[in-house]
Amino acid sequence: MARPLLVSFVAGASGPWRIDRVESVTGDGLQPAERLTVLEGSEFDPVESPRWTLRGVTSNTRYTNRSESGALLAKQQGLHRPHATRAALIPIRKTADWWDLPQDERRSIFEEQSSHIGIGLEYLPAIARRLLHSRDLAQPFDFLTWFEYAPEHSDIFEELVRRLRSSSEWQYVDREIDIRLVRA
Repeated sequence: MARPLLVSFVAGASGPWRIDRVESVTGDGLQPAERLTVLEGSEFDPVESPRWTLRGVTSNTRYTNRSESGALLAKQQGLHRPHATRAALIPIRKTADWWDLPQDERRSIFEEQSSHIGIGLEYLPAIARRLLHSRDLAQPFDFLTWFEYAPEHSDIFEELVRRLRSSSEWQYVDREIDIRLVRA
């Protein structure tokens, strides 16, 4: 396991990613912005007058068993692929009811009932993703998920998102923003 990596998403007037849309799916939204910069390992924001900044950290794999982890590693491709010029940043916050559940019950909802990992595996390697944890950083969201994909995979990305949002796990989401981007 690699060391945890701090990642900051800084929205403002400049950056390599053009923001196509920012949609509040559930709960409060975010201020509109034109561009996004993704900083890995940096604790400062070089963007002048950012509209908002979201931070998360990579962490150990959670809610997965050994075979699921192996399957994810075997199919997942890395970020920053030249043909992956589309991206989505989807921050979510889960309810207090979710966090009050014991971990085995959260795992049951996450995979046995919702098939979160199984669904995600169906879209690899076309859709690359990185999950970041924000809850312990006193951020406004619990998780930030960054996805990258080629334009020809836009439809299957929409299908992936629809399927996850229709799962029983999403009953525990009380804030979600859908941010879509194009590499400038």
